[in-house]
Amino acid sequence: MFLFWSSCGLQSPTADLSIRTPGSWAAASSGNEGRISTGWLSSFSDPGLTRSVNEALAHNRSLKAAAARLREAKEQTIIARARQLPQVDAGASGRATDSGSESYGLNLAASWEPDLWGRLRDLTAAAAADERAAIEDFRGARLSLAANAAKAYVNLISAGQQVADAQFTLDSFEKNLRIIERNYKATGEGSLDIQFARTNVSSAQRSLEARKLDREDAARTLEVLQGKYPGGLSQAKRALPNLPGSVPAGIPAGLIERRPDLAAARAAIFASAKRADAARKSLLPDFSLTGAGGAAGARLSDLLNADFLASSISSRVDQVLSDGGALKADARAALARNDRLVNEYAQLALEAFSEVEATLAADRSLAIQEKFLNDEVKQAELAEKQANRDYAEGVNPNILSVLEAQRRANNARSAIIRLRNQRLQNRFDLHLALGGDFATQPE
Repeated sequence: MFLFWSSCGLQSPTADLSIRTPGSWAAASSGNEGRISTGWLSSFSDPGLTRSVNEALAHNRSLKAAAARLREAKEQTIIARARQLPQVDAGASGRATDSGSESYGLNLAASWEPDLWGRLRDLTAAAAADERAAIEDFRGARLSLAANAAKAYVNLISAGQQVADAQFTLDSFEKNLRIIERNYKATGEGSLDIQFARTNVSSAQRSLEARKLDREDAARTLEVLQGKYPGGLSQAKRALPNLPGSVPAGIPAGLIERRPDLAAARAAIFASAKRADAARKSLLPDFSLTGAGGAAGARLSDLLNADFLASSISSRVDQVLSDGGALKADARAALARNDRLVNEYAQLALEAFSEVEATLAADRSLAIQEKFLNDEVKQAELAEKQANRDYAEGVNPNILSVLEAQRRANNARSAIIRLRNQRLQNRFDLHLALGGDFATQPE
């Protein structure tokens, strides 16, 4: 057999998935070592967020489709295992003629292919690996859906906050316009100031409508994820969830191996290796055993009489002598698929490392940016109040100073809403990149 196998000139499939990983992340947080959260969703301590995600997990159509694919893979495993067992068929017949004679028959046949080379075992192992990959795909679909539903939920809250901020801005501009118009009526001066103020009011009205549309779009996105009709009517609370503490220091880089997409890719490589082995073994002879038995007689009782029984057992050996190289080509193609999957896994792992490094770096940077932005909001609002007071008291009659101060304050308030949303989005992306929470055991 060794000589026959060697003559095929086929190498063994590979399952070398070794990827050099650092002991920890280059962009790891400098936060304190501490007890790591055991549930990334519950770590946000927001019942509305949890309800929103759970509703998506319960009703999302894409997730239901992933569950159906998993059930299909499980049935394929059962089919592959059944092929290793003997196949038994039974049949019965009866016939009556015009002359009044009758005949009856009973047949029983069994066939079995002894898996001498392990080809069927390889195919069964490949089907089991496919099932494992489907399980990981389903787990990945759940994780991705949970993260996307969480992101849609905070987007909806953030959009609502932007609407409230736009309304506040409009109210401020309308108040300023009334003051300027009053001064114009009293003094006859400041017609240009009125034009500036009216321009700002129109701009704020347009911005408010745009923000309302953004909020409806955010609601529709969440509704689709939750399996609802996208009517844009979903509501959310006014405050964003609190961001959990800093990312724990010392998260092992090897934690990324639990990512469902990487686990599914490893299972696919194992399946391809087993199918490559099975393809090579298809070049070897096939053995099969067949047994048949039956009885025939003129009466039903004859079928139970040993004198009417007959049986046979036969064996068969099949070996393809010439097929134009199809079997060898199939074996080489299986090896090529295995090699492709191994390299795709390596690329996928590198991309996964990049995603984690990027989100860790962003987590640290966004926290620093928020500190600066909070100070920017504070200073801009103080300047806005000062400019309004100076204009009202006649200390500085230049309306442009007031408008510039208001513009900066409005932009700063809108920016802090976006940044806080961005920090939450990035934390969701980090959990998605890591394949779960910060614990070392899978969820």
